[in-house]
Amino acid sequence: MSSIIRLATEQDTEQVLEIYAPFCDDSPVSFEVQPPTPDEMQQRIATVLQKLPWLVCEHNREVIGYVYAAPHRDRTAYQWAVDVSVYIHEAVRRSGIGRALYTSLFKILALQGYYSAYAGITLPNTGSEKLHEVMGFQFLGIYQGVGYKCGAWHDVAWYELSVQARRPNPKPPININALRATSELEYALASGVPFLKLAVD
Repeated sequence: MSSIIRLATEQDTEQVLEIYAPFCDDSPVSFEVQPPTPDEMQQRIATVLQKLPWLVCEHNREVIGYVYAAPHRDRTAYQWAVDVSVYIHEAVRRSGIGRALYTSLFKILALQGYYSAYAGITLPNTGSEKLHEVMGFQFLGIYQGVGYKCGAWHDVAWYELSVQARRPNPKPPININALRATSELEYALASGVPFLKLAVD
């Protein structure tokens, strides 16, 4: 198979940074104003993977997109909610990669025991808005003029997705590492691949 979705590793750092850096340099999509160093990006990946999923989409052994989850807030009652972010290499956008990565991510989050996912989108960003709507996110509201970058103030729209039906007395989410080497994780990772629309070389 020429395309796979898998958990990220430290070896993905350079390719992940290659995807992310342009969003820092000359785009309001990310509110970072300069790219992280390779060491900083490697540490971010490692920190997420201590508990949550960071996934990459690999096509012909090249990382072409990634997605990850982060805690929504620190206080205990928020522990079942995450924030999610997805980034796609500019050369392969509109190829189903975002949908594929999100499909796998949400199945994994449900396996872990999470219930809600939140995404913030700097406006305007029609492609990202459409992706999140297709994935079932519901529009919550707008932080107006919350960030200044590229010579302008920018709004951020917030969206919410119910990863699974809420139930009373939920158990704390399990660690992503408890799922490694399980068939459930392998199935969840593979579930997004059919949405990819990439040419097979």
